[in-house]
Amino acid sequence: MAMARNKMRTILTMLGIIIGVASVIAMLAIGQGSKKSIQDQISSMGTNMLMIRPNSDAPGGVRLDASSMQNLTIKDLEAIQQQCPNVALVSPLVSGRGQTIYASKNWPTSIQGVGTNFLEIRKMSIKDGIMFSEQDVATAAKVCVLGKTVIENLFADGDSPIGKTIRFKNIPFKVIGTLAEKGENTFGQDQDDIILTPYTTIQKRVLAITYIQNIFASAIDEKSSDIALKEITAALRQSHKLKDSQEDDFSVRTQAELISTFSSITQMLTILLAAIASISLLVGGIGIMNIMFVSVTERTREIGLRMAIGGREIDIMFQFLIEAVMISIAGGIIGVALGITTSYALASILGWPITITSLSIILSFLVCFITGVFFGWYPARKASYLDPIEALRYE
Repeated sequence: MAMARNKMRTILTMLGIIIGVASVIAMLAIGQGSKKSIQDQISSMGTNMLMIRPNSDAPGGVRLDASSMQNLTIKDLEAIQQQCPNVALVSPLVSGRGQTIYASKNWPTSIQGVGTNFLEIRKMSIKDGIMFSEQDVATAAKVCVLGKTVIENLFADGDSPIGKTIRFKNIPFKVIGTLAEKGENTFGQDQDDIILTPYTTIQKRVLAITYIQNIFASAIDEKSSDIALKEITAALRQSHKLKDSQEDDFSVRTQAELISTFSSITQMLTILLAAIASISLLVGGIGIMNIMFVSVTERTREIGLRMAIGGREIDIMFQFLIEAVMISIAGGIIGVALGITTSYALASILGWPITITSLSIILSFLVCFITGVFFGWYPARKASYLDPIEALRYE
């Protein structure tokens, strides 16, 4: 068989297919892995969570800083609690950044003023100590709960922060609890670099404001998120006395919307990466066509002999077409193995999330078959159309 007689040429011909398939498998694995990682991280914050914030789009297309807008208040919080039966929990949020000091150590971090329901809404938990109470919120108590990163940078190893007093912008806060580790979120932000304290404390003692920057809510279950969104929108429009002709001066987002948005983005990136990697398949297909043309030329006398003893045009065509498909599929098998190996190597060395699906492997084999047929058909057709007499005379 021609493929066996020219091993090196066959291997070099398959190389383009191997690299193309391996690239596509690796790119799809990285893209799907990133998509799943984003979905898991967003879901870990609570699939039934809703986020309400001021609408930062001002008239004239000017985009304002949502954290400085003052159209969310405690009255809005109460309206949601009273008028939204599909909302189970609500918590305000106000935040600021600054230097935190304990003894001789200091650390720049974020301090967030929240309600007592915040941990349950955000699927966070207390590791040691306790969460502040409604009484602490009512009295704007100077108590706080620390994240792991803050603890590591302010306290010596093994030294419990419970009962200690830290200072944030020269305001003393007594540590009453520590948070369980959460790690980085989808955007690479450290979720443990945080201090939680009653929102009234931040409003009165740190920021000197009366409004709320954000509101976090939790629907009674995941299926009720869309209904809860509509209830919150209606309650806030009534609270803000907005007319039917006026646009919302706030925005409400669900986790499902976030997951859908980021999934669409990662899907587009995955398709883009796969399309770029597919260029190698195109190059490999052209390589197959070139080699098959060479093979037809080299085997002209053989073709003439086969046709002289009764070989039909379709037999000659299938002979060369099958060779092209076999080269393509053999390259695809090696490419799939290389692509899977490369994907796991990237995951192991760089820590990238990967997801290898059976669909991507099946798709790769299908593409290899189509590539073999597409680029092998014309050389095979040329071989079948040779004149037997001219072919036998060919030197």
